[in-house]
Amino acid sequence: MILEIIKFIFYSGLIVLISKYILVKLLRNIAESLQLSSKVVGDIAGFATSIPELLTVILAAISGLISTSMYNIISSNVINFIQYYASIKFSNHEKIIKKTNSLKIDLILVAVTIFIPIYVIVFQIEYTINLVLSFFLLFLICYITSYKNHQTEENRRNFVSEERKQSEVNILDTIKYFLYLIIIGGVLYFVGNRLSTSLENLALFFHIPEFILGIVLGFITSLPELITFFESQKYYSKGDYEELGVIEATNNLLSSNMFNIFIIQNLGIIIYTILYH
Repeated sequence: MILEIIKFIFYSGLIVLISKYILVKLLRNIAESLQLSSKVVGDIAGFATSIPELLTVILAAISGLISTSMYNIISSNVINFIQYYASIKFSNHEKIIKKTNSLKIDLILVAVTIFIPIYVIVFQIEYTINLVLSFFLLFLICYITSYKNHQTEENRRNFVSEERKQSEVNILDTIKYFLYLIIIGGVLYFVGNRLSTSLENLALFFHIPEFILGIVLGFITSLPELITFFESQKYYSKGDYEELGVIEATNNLLSSNMFNIFIIQNLGIIIYTILYH
């Protein structure tokens, strides 16, 4: 059992280190390479940190456990929000959200991404192609709403560092960064699986209730999101650009949650429908 405790500590630390020193740096390289706005960087971070959920839902769908995958999405989206709020509170950035309408609307959309999977579970909505189409439509509505909202305020907060302005877009470097991003997502999933197994063994040994196990595991496997929430706000902490860090973190949260429920879960439903109907 001592070995399991060592494994648990090792894998937890590994997720933090990979997220903080590789994933975050990689996202920043992509942003600087393409001269991206803070909103778009947040979108990319949200999609990237959802790769573990993508692999988990696909495996669940292949196994016929489509309802289990929906519970996984609910857990991920709720925990993402809790971690985001903790990062905002810790960084003392609530005032930025209160004065920025686009961020308020983004958080309303986040609430939608949490409510929808709960609604599907509570009312036992069938996992059909109609649900797939509904999810895809909701994704478009949420994304377009968020994009247009930020576009109206873009001129006021359009900050790009001198280094980004002077650099040229290198297509080969950008492609390389995105390939690295996919690899890092796979590594995080692999480490997360090992961590999950270790935590389950510890739970059995110490007789930890299953629901507590699920909550703890959800927080641990969401560490990449937590790290990116904090690091994005830290990156823009110097000067008068704190708002950009909050924008990046908020869009990280929104994109991750939208991707989880409207794209990843959709893919799971499609695979489940093909295999079991």
